Amino acid sequence: MASDFSRTLALLRREKKISQRTAAGDLGVSQALLSHYENGLREPGLPFVVRAADYYGVSCDYLLGRSMARDGSAVPAARMDGEPSANWEKKQVIAAASLLLELAEQTGSTQLPREVESYLALAIYKVYRYLYMADPAGVEAVFRTSREQFEYLCDARMKEHELRIRTAARGEEGFGLTSETLHPCSISPNELSKRYPAQSGSLLTVLQQVSDSIDLFGKNIKPEK
Repeated sequence: MASDFSRTLALLRREKKISQRTAAGDLGVSQALLSHYENGLREPGLPFVVRAADYYGVSCDYLLGRSMARDGSAVPAARMDGEPSANWEKKQVIAAASLLLELAEQTGSTQLPREVESYLALAIYKVYRYLYMADPAGVEAVFRTSREQFEYLCDARMKEHELRIRTAARGEEGFGLTSETLHPCSISPNELSKRYPAQSGSLLTVLQQVSDSIDLFGKNIKPEK
């Protein structure tokens, strides 16, 4: 908890544009103790977490890093009710992909949505081929690209689209793209919740799930000695 809580606690104070001394006084702790909390040197008790959540107008789940939505609405189901159902996860992923494409369109770019669509299409193709390979009745001849090559070629194309997505998202030219004038708009979790109250929960839940997954994966990787 310490890492998520300390980072979020410090961020909220900076967003509110108040000094550490002011926040400490309002929260009923010493400035030294608040500094320890914000720097991850000490973990707070539940009463302080609740006070801080009320003070900054966020949920305890957000403050503790359990949700990327400030109202706590995007807590992954696995954290609330055990393992989530496959149907629930499918709906979340579909809704998240839909909102992601809409966000790409909202930039005003004609190229960015196409690049995102192409990237997602490649991921779908790869997964389908993996499923097909597991089918004993599958005939590889139905595909033009061989089993030995498709994975590497898909990875290469996906990396190309990743580069083009990053370029198009900035409205820059290069890698076969032309420069464009975009409509800048914040897509922070907080802004998404405000602009897309009915759709943002799915995207934020997926982001939280992946964030948890890669964080755990990173912690389990031990550097070679």
